[in-house]
Amino acid sequence: MGAEVAREAAGGAVGDEVPGDEVLFERRGRLGVATLNRPKAVNALTAGMAAAMLRQLTLWAEDDGVAAVLVRGAGDRGLCAGGDIVAIYRDMLDGGDDTADFWAVEYRLNLLISEYPKPYVAFMDGLVLGGGVGISAHGSVRIVTERTRTGMPETTIGFAPDVGGTLLLSRSPGETGTHAALTGAHLNGADALFLGLADHFVPSERLPELAAALEAEPVEAAVARVAEPAPPSVLAAQQEWIDACYYGDDAEEILGRLRTSDGKAAGEAAGAADTIEAKSPTAVKVALESLRRVRALGTDQALKRALEQEYRVGLHFLAGPDFREGIRAQVVDKDRNPRWKPATLAEVTREDVEAYFAPLGERELKLAPKEKNKEKHNV
Repeated sequence: MGAEVAREAAGGAVGDEVPGDEVLFERRGRLGVATLNRPKAVNALTAGMAAAMLRQLTLWAEDDGVAAVLVRGAGDRGLCAGGDIVAIYRDMLDGGDDTADFWAVEYRLNLLISEYPKPYVAFMDGLVLGGGVGISAHGSVRIVTERTRTGMPETTIGFAPDVGGTLLLSRSPGETGTHAALTGAHLNGADALFLGLADHFVPSERLPELAAALEAEPVEAAVARVAEPAPPSVLAAQQEWIDACYYGDDAEEILGRLRTSDGKAAGEAAGAADTIEAKSPTAVKVALESLRRVRALGTDQALKRALEQEYRVGLHFLAGPDFREGIRAQVVDKDRNPRWKPATLAEVTREDVEAYFAPLGERELKLAPKEKNKEKHNV
């Protein structure tokens, strides 16, 4: 992306991108447009894409000719299906540091998005999972559609929510965010709005119209013209039994309450229990502990502190067995039969969980305070 960034820094429009670029940048009127461009991989985020976005968004933040930024995905399958976990798997097998370096850049990008000084519009159409949530749900204008399928499915691959997902879900109504984190459920646009991951519902067929309007119009006016009421949220209708089951910080007790739930919601609660029991027991307990710790952080630099905690937890997952095994079972061998170690929640001790939050020493991620975000990032 060096040529495009150099041209943009000099004040020229970015266009005519080299075919095959994984993220494309262009200026359309007063709108800066970033298009994730790996449609065959549902725009899964790579280290290079995160670094390019961090550089370009920093430049646009300081460019008076750019009034707003739009982030969208190429193709018709989704904005972003998450991080490139096959690359992470290969890095784990090689014993490398590429994943840690990727996360350090990605989390800086997430923090920049959350504090962006201009309207940051994200088209959360189609699949928006994991890392895709990180580049969209921290923005100021988050658009979902009838095609949206979003969520934080990390426990399925032996990992815990990251990219600031622990903070987002800890702030969702009641315990609905806990339910979403532990089950890794895919959520529709209405559910994303209910959870606080999105702001507006726009029919997918009107996204091109909105993108064109953003080139010249104020964001608020352009969005208001195409936004519609969202359908009812299924998750909102389930909140009563979710809150009754997911409180507290003991995963085994939560599972027990799901198993013994009665009344009309008994079937839904039992289904959630089945789903959680299929996940990595270590990941489930660490995810729950992560949410509870982030919830207790307060509001002062909350995302910064959450990301630093997630980085710490993530590096410990890289050293453990379940993250590697989860990726193998889901996307490498695709046998969907992970062999978790330990295999049950009861076998994961409090000491095991605490170890995932142990300090990293010199490897700790130290994100810049908010007042320093105007400085250019050296990535």
